[in-house]
Amino acid sequence: MGLAASQARYLTLTSRKNDLELTGQQINQSRLELANVANDLFNTSTTLDPDSAESIKLQLRINAIQSLDKGLELQLRRVDTQQQAVQTELDAVKKVIDKNIELVFKTFA
Repeated sequence: MGLAASQARYLTLTSRKNDLELTGQQINQSRLELANVANDLFNTSTTLDPDSAESIKLQLRINAIQSLDKGLELQLRRVDTQQQAVQTELDAVKKVIDKNIELVFKTFA
């Protein structure tokens, strides 16, 4: 790859990495919101009789929220894996750019 192509690839990868970081932050924000809702439901259920219909409904909602959180956690893991792959490729492209620059300076020195 030439220097210009390497630089373009590096910028594209940097952009992708930033997009993945934003996605990860959004997933974490969603998980935090779900945790807050689950906490509120749990606090409400502590004031009820454990065998009441209302308490059972609240527990089912809490379980549904926990299932959603597990799904978000899996998404976050995928995003983290993608970030690591992009970072590895960024490092490789950076080495190519550095070698190209070094060769150019040796040629003209």
